[in-house]
Amino acid sequence: MNNKTLYKIKKLLEKKFKPDVLKIKDLSHLHKDHKGSEDGKGHYSIYIVSDLFHNTSLINKHKMIYDSLDDIMLNEIHSLKIKALEPEK
Repeated sequence: MNNKTLYKIKKLLEKKFKPDVLKIKDLSHLHKDHKGSEDGKGHYSIYIVSDLFHNTSLINKHKMIYDSLDDIMLNEIHSLKIKALEPEK
């Protein structure tokens, strides 16, 4: 588990989205023998609830998250599993 990358993801998402809920998991251990895992980049899941997702399509929610993580996507993240929701009213 790469706590440094988890911390970076958390800080970047908190800054951009001010989420009501944010859960990030390192799933890299589940992919240790998969092609692409040898580069040292991690596999992560993100569960995030934010007002910024109101009336936003699924694809645009994912794009917003990828854009906010741009600095570390190239060097530290191999894949993301994303669940992005707006708060229930």
